[in-house]
Amino acid sequence: MKSFGPSENLEVGYCTVILRTKAFMKRSQYQQTMSTETRPQSKDTVFIGKKPLMAYVTSALIQLANQPKVSIKARGLSIGRAVDVAQIILRRTENTGYSIGEIKIGSEQLQSQDGRTRNVSTIEIEVKRNT
Repeated sequence: MKSFGPSENLEVGYCTVILRTKAFMKRSQYQQTMSTETRPQSKDTVFIGKKPLMAYVTSALIQLANQPKVSIKARGLSIGRAVDVAQIILRRTENTGYSIGEIKIGSEQLQSQDGRTRNVSTIEIEVKRNT
């Protein structure tokens, strides 16, 4: 018997596979509606987190190939990484003509796990194509 995952087997009946597929589709549809309701989807934004730096650089470059500008957003300890991403895009692609647009800094108030209110710094860097 060949195993495909923690709960799927090759010898599972046809009905069970269909039920699992339908349940997965319902979950994914529910997650899609939740994600679109909780925050607006913006295709020209790259949110910086804990992935490798070049993952964000390539994502921003792909978006810049299709759109005139991209916003790089980060908060907290990821602010330095957002600046690094913007600088790598500018320095590696000097000949293609990208430049830094507006830079917005601010802070958000978040509730910590112990119930206290904390201020978290935010940054938004706009990288745009020169015309």
